[in-house]
Formats: sequence, structure tokens, C-alpha cells
Amino acid sequence: MNQRRILVTAALPYANGPIHMGHLVEYIQTDIWVRFQKLRGHNCTFVCADDTHGTAIMISAKKAGISEEEWIEKIRQQHIESFNGFDIQFDNYGSTNSPENKELCHQFWTKLKEADIVIEKDVTQLYDCEAETYLADRFVHGTCPYCKSENQYGDNCDKCGHTYSPTDLIDPVSTLSGSTPEIRTAAHLFVQLEKFHDFLNEWTQDGNHLQKEVANYLKGHFLGEPLRDWDISRPGPYFGFEIPDSPNNFWYVWFDAPIGYIASTKQWCDKNNENFDEIWKNPETEIHHFIGKDITYFHTLFWPAMLKTAEFNLPTKVHIHGFLTVGGEKMSKTKGTFINADMYRKHLNPAWLRYYYASKLGSRLDDIDLNLDEFVNKINSDLIGKVINLASRTAKFMKGESLTAEYPDDGGLFEHAAKQGEQIAASYENCDYNSAMREIMLLADRANKYVEDNAPWTLKKDPDRKNELHQICTVSLNLFRQLVIYLSPVLPELAEQTGELLGQPVEHWDESQKPLLNITVNKFKHMMKRIDSQKVEDMIEESKVPDETEAPQFNDSSEPLEKEPLEAENCNFDEFMKIDLRVARVVEAKEVEESNKLLQLTLSLGGDNNFNVFAGIKGVYNPEDLLGKLVVCCANLEPRKMRFGVSEGMVLAAGAGGKEIYILNPDEGAKPGHRVH
Repeated sequence: MNQRRILVTAALPYANGPIHMGHLVEYIQTDIWVRFQKLRGHNCTFVCADDTHGTAIMISAKKAGISEEEWIEKIRQQHIESFNGFDIQFDNYGSTNSPENKELCHQFWTKLKEADIVIEKDVTQLYDCEAETYLADRFVHGTCPYCKSENQYGDNCDKCGHTYSPTDLIDPVSTLSGSTPEIRTAAHLFVQLEKFHDFLNEWTQDGNHLQKEVANYLKGHFLGEPLRDWDISRPGPYFGFEIPDSPNNFWYVWFDAPIGYIASTKQWCDKNNENFDEIWKNPETEIHHFIGKDITYFHTLFWPAMLKTAEFNLPTKVHIHGFLTVGGEKMSKTKGTFINADMYRKHLNPAWLRYYYASKLGSRLDDIDLNLDEFVNKINSDLIGKVINLASRTAKFMKGESLTAEYPDDGGLFEHAAKQGEQIAASYENCDYNSAMREIMLLADRANKYVEDNAPWTLKKDPDRKNELHQICTVSLNLFRQLVIYLSPVLPELAEQTGELLGQPVEHWDESQKPLLNITVNKFKHMMKRIDSQKVEDMIEESKVPDETEAPQFNDSSEPLEKEPLEAENCNFDEFMKIDLRVARVVEAKEVEESNKLLQLTLSLGGDNNFNVFAGIKGVYNPEDLLGKLVVCCANLEPRKMRFGVSEGMVLAAGAGGKEIYILNPDEGAKPGHRVH
């Protein structure tokens, strides 16, 4: 097999919070692929970095009372610790705020300017007057202008996939202050992406670089019409790299973030005396990006255009995956299913999650679901009951003993599993991990049947059958090791434990093709426990936190409406506006002795503007409890002469009547005399 030169990247996590279970889908997927390539003997390098620029970083650092540089380094160390805890092994983990990235941004900028594809245009941008800052796309929520989905970010819709400007959002709201932002105009720099239309159409549709459904999506949503100019600058204040020939303008985070892939590679090359040009400028090197489907546009249209202009290698393949749901729903902080990586590690073994994700991940963009009951059952059944079981039931009989010098007759089990190796390898190569896991577990079933049929625990009781016991254990431990080699990209810790047990480290895929013979078996040590369901429940419970950004769940009954259905005829706007609803203060309240239902209220609209109202709320409200309260009243209701006096208005209330009467109160800040619109 010819050795391939491969560079692999995963999307850069934003330096504004911890790694969570959704993030881990991508990093585990990528790490498995990289470990598989290295196991096959290829020259594979895995680089990543923290994405560190933008308004969000400025705000977080300010809240923490530290500099942006201190903030991003703190988060970077947290990210590295989380990744290490899940055996995600980068060859280099950098930062987009590095000197290497700044220098490369200058190189890209020079090439873009030389190609005459950068133009300047005035941009209407959302500005938060309360926070006193221009709003980055991710700090604006609103309704998608295309599919009308609510609560979408300011740059793209996660429902229909369209990209747009934040100013296109319907009913935009600043997530910083909750206020409605205003539109301001400033000069921005743009890349004319339409000039690359023919190139991008060819590159995306040739069947080699993208999954078929991604190519079709791009064709249907973007390439069927002129590509819009891409805004790549932001006015200050902004944490990022200032554009050298455009004072107080900074490269937008989506300009310098993907260049961070190259900068991280440069750092690795400098540390290891590697030739940088052999990776990013030699067409023989494969470049593989792993990303989530929410950033498809940036990596499949804008990024290839930048690389082509700057004369760097284009991606060989962009591997795109779906999102994570938990129990069929979006991750929820209030339900405890929005779980941080460190919280998971506090309660559960990371190897379990690596295997579960692998058993779910295919080559398509389908979302994967973490079903917690299935998670427990799958780990206990597959890893403990099928794989670890092979070693634990036989290795204890071989402590200090040697495997046989010749491989015993096993009915063709080892040979069959060896032949399946290429099929399993093809599944790994195509990111079809779920197929690989299914095939490996079928092999595990066959191996376990062999052990059950030959019952080494029974042979152990008969000294005259010691040789037979060694043969059975030799077969069992070789079948176990063969499975572990196939699983080692997913379960590196198990591979290491197996190497210690048998005195032979797992280093190459081809080791699955030949059994180990005549080696001494070391003492069997515990490899992996079964999952205790209570630990999962404890993790969920501890993860529950109030989430102000998450829509509250209401379970209002329809009973009130059913008891009093909508029956009134529609009124037009002009008719409605005839009703003058005002905020009023109760300045006097007393009982009407001659009535069982009425209280007499004196309402004030401010100053000397008082009027009298009889309200049917006696027995529900005490007069002394109403004194000083703000209410909503109809101030222009035609006066009604009653036996007790004249009622000059009406206090608004809700409820079914009787004891179910609830006076409407205006929100804090309303004043007597304010009109209710």
C-alpha cells in the first residue's frame, strides 16, 4: 500500500465557552478517522485551533475583567483539557490570534487585492445603542426572511440553510441587551465571489470533494443564481487583526478563522522541521476538512475561492456531519441534556461516548440521536458483554503462561475476521463508522460462541486438559486482540490495555492479519466497567440549569377558552381605536354597602384627572389591597347611571367570573395616563 500524505482539520471551536456533547460529535469523528489513517501506515497530521476573534470575545473578556488575550488563552487551555479527556489527539492545537495566522492573513489579502476582487461598499449594519457596539451576526436573533423560522441567528438559518445579512432578519433582537437594534451605515470590504462562479460550480459538482447531498444542496440553493459579494470586514471596536490598508477596519472572523487551519499547520511544521510547502502547496498532499452542516457555505464556496486565489491546495474532501439530538430533541439546559464535556467526564467513561458516536455516525449528513437508554444498553452489551468478555473469561487462566507456538484450529474464525478487515477499513475510510461497528460486533458474536462452546472454565478444573485449555485461550485472546485492532481508532485506551496484557502494542492495521504466538500473557487488569444507569441520571440532574435563551415550556389548559369561546364579531382597526384604554392608579377604594358585588373606586390618570368607577369585584379584592395599585381601565366608556351613583369607566379584568376575577396590571414602568396600545 502506498503511503498517503494527509492533512486533517476539524472546525475551530469558538473561544467563548466550554466544549459540549454536540461539539464532540465532530472531534470524535475526526479523531477516529485520523487514528485509522495512522494505523494504516499513512503520514497523517491532525491540526486544529481556537477561533478567537470577534465581538463576543470582547464582551466576554470585559465581563471577566481581563484582556481579550488572557480570556482566549484561558478558554484554549480548557478546550485542550476537554479534548485530552476524550482521547482526541491533535498534532498541533493553535489559535487564530497567533503571529503565524496574522502573517498568512496578510498573504491572502495581498493575493485577493492583486486579483482585483475586493471592493468597498456602504453597509447598513445593526447597532446596539445600549451595548454601544455593532452587532456580530451571532448577537442578533430574529425570524428568517426566507422560511420564516423564528429565533435564527443573524447570518444563516439552521432550518432552511440560507445565508443572509442580519439586517434582512424579521424583528431582529440584540442578544446582548434584548433591545431592538438600529441600522447604521459604514464602509465594508467585500470579495466578489461571483467571479468564481464557474470554478465553484465545477469544483463542487465533480463528485469528488463533497457528499452528493451537499453538492445538490449547493446547486439548488446558491449556484443556480449569482453569488453575492462576501463581506469580510468589520469596523472597530473589534477584537481581531486590523486590515493593513484600511485603518480601523478589521478582518471579519470568517476571513481569518479558516486561514487558522494553515497557521496551525505552519506551527506544526516549524516545531517538527517539516516542509510547509509540501503540505499546503504540493498537490500530492490530501487536505480533509471535517465540519458540521451549519458552516457548509463558508467551507464549500468562500474558502475554496480564497485558497485558489492565494495559490494554496484546495480541499480533497470536505466531510460534513449532522447535529446531535438527545432523546430525539435539541439539547436542553433546563432538561439537563445540554451536557458539557467535563460534566460527562465527571460521571462517565469517555470511551463509552466514543463508541456510541461511532455506532451512530454514517457518511451522510443525518443528525445522530443520543438515546440514553440505548447508550447504556449498547455499551453494556457490545463493549462489556461481547468484547471485554472475551479477554476477561480467558486471560485469567493464562497469567504468566505462553500462548501456543502454533495457532490452533479455530474453525476458520481468525481467517474469516482477517478477510473482513478490508471491508471494515473501507467503512472507516468512508466515515461509515456505524457499518464498521456492526461488522466488528458480528465478529465478536462468533468469537463469543467459540468460547461458550469450548467452556475454558470447565477445562481449567481438569489438569489433564491443560494443553487443550491453552489452545482455547490462545484462540480467544487472538480473536480478542483482532477485534481490538479493528476498534483501536475508536477505543485507543482499550488498545493500550490490550498491548499491556499481551506484551505487544497495537501499532498497525496489518497486525489483525496474523495471530500472536508463543508470547507470555501478563496479569489481566480491569479494562472497562458496565454503565450504572444511576450515574447517567446523576449527570443529567447535575447538568440542569435555568436557560434564559431557551423558550419556556407552557402547558396551558384550553378549558377557559372552551367555557367562553370566541363569539364576538370582528372589529376593524378604526373601531378598536375608539376604545381609549389607559393606565390608572386606584387612589380611593371602598365597599358599596347596598351591593353584594360592587366596590367603588376612584381612579387617577395623573394630576387632578380623577373619575369614579363601580367594579364588580367585591369578595375577590379587599378595598385596602387595591389602594395605590395601577390598573388598566377604559377611560372613554359612556357614563352609566346606577342606583349607587354614576360609573364613569371600567376596570379591565380576566377570568370566568364569580371568584375567578383577576384585575389586569400594567408592567413596571407604566404611569397613570399612559395609553394602552
